[in-house]
Amino acid sequence: MLLYSFSSIILFSQYLILFYIRPYNIGTTIWSPLKSGLITGKYNDGIPEDSRMNQKGYEWLKKRLDSFVSDGSIEKVRTLTTYAKENFDCSVAQLALAWCLKNKNVTTVLLGATKVSQLEENLGSLEIAKKITAKNMKDIDEILGNKPDTWSGPGGSGMRALDTLE
Repeated sequence: MLLYSFSSIILFSQYLILFYIRPYNIGTTIWSPLKSGLITGKYNDGIPEDSRMNQKGYEWLKKRLDSFVSDGSIEKVRTLTTYAKENFDCSVAQLALAWCLKNKNVTTVLLGATKVSQLEENLGSLEIAKKITAKNMKDIDEILGNKPDTWSGPGGSGMRALDTLE
């Protein structure tokens, strides 16, 4: 049995008020939306020669890529790469950023571009976000297969259910 502390209940109730009842119009800041480049598609077929993953000090990123490959995430990025091209004629990075922008609880998406060309590509996500429909969002959720159940308060369902002592 999992017992949530009083502070967890307070957190959940405050989260519900801030983001779902929405009286304050508060949103979230998304940090590293492209997962250190892993969601850009550049690693779909291995590590490019000029990648920072080949530089000293980025061994941790290679470990993340190994994990990304072994847990099947890279396959999802490949599928999303095709989806982005076929449906929007854009990069998977632009689609990922546009997906973040379409989330009503997101107010800020932090970009970590290291080159002007990356920044220009990332900013192209603004136009893609305007084109994304509810069906596209559903398609993306199905490809990812990781959308949590809607939180329905303490005692809710799925991973967010509260188990209590009886």
